[in-house]
Amino acid sequence: MDAYTCFRLSLSDHIAHLELSRPEQLNTMHPVFWRELDEIVTQLHREGTARALVVSSTGKHFSAGMALDTFAGAIQLDDQNPEGRAAVFDLLTDMQATFTRIENLRIPVIFAIQGGCIGGAVDMVTCGCIRYATADAFFCIQEINIGMVADVGTLQRLPKLVPFAVVKELAYTGRRLGAAKAEQYGLVNAVFDTPEAMLEAALQCAREIAAKPPIAIWGTKQAVTYARDHGVEDSLRQMGWLQGAIWSNAHVRESILAMKEKRAASFPPLSPLQSFKDVG
Repeated sequence: MDAYTCFRLSLSDHIAHLELSRPEQLNTMHPVFWRELDEIVTQLHREGTARALVVSSTGKHFSAGMALDTFAGAIQLDDQNPEGRAAVFDLLTDMQATFTRIENLRIPVIFAIQGGCIGGAVDMVTCGCIRYATADAFFCIQEINIGMVADVGTLQRLPKLVPFAVVKELAYTGRRLGAAKAEQYGLVNAVFDTPEAMLEAALQCAREIAAKPPIAIWGTKQAVTYARDHGVEDSLRQMGWLQGAIWSNAHVRESILAMKEKRAASFPPLSPLQSFKDVG
């Protein structure tokens, strides 16, 4: 387990488990949070050891979103001139990139959400593949309640997950969306009575994913994400290129043989990634 200020990260049986670990601060997002999250996701992406990532939290709420005192101290948003306002764009682009790294992670990401998922936390969980929630969980686009527009991904990703009219209602009013309605709309996959039951379900889902060929899971994630943002014909063409690139007779044989022999299949991990920035 690695040591971080805002998180606990562990890896077991090819499953990475990331916990938000500042319940006394309602797991709010401040500069250290962003820095550590970016570092962790980049590490998981490069190593290729984990086959699924479960993100859970601690305390009463999953996360209360951005730590607003950050913008009164370490981070200044200058609205007094066009140069300062232009710099806001670059600040937001940098923050958006961290959550996009979650979305682009080479492995599926499962969020386990208890209590409040507020503001920036909604931005974060919409980057995931699968969302589980406790019965007391709720989602709130809090930004409109404090006089601003949600700006780190909620308004771009949530319409891909729930009906457009629901997004507009939540974004315009700042109302809370409870877990039962969120499941009805398709934002969460399942609702559980306790955080413990929810986390076990998330880990069980991760175990099932980890039992499959990592490269086939990678290809599936590539395909479904591409299909979300492109037409059918383009997506079918991409599927042909993708399947041609990663097809493995050995993986298919091993999958079938393992089922016949009633044993766990064995597959190679994703290759670790290299960067020109890290050599020489």
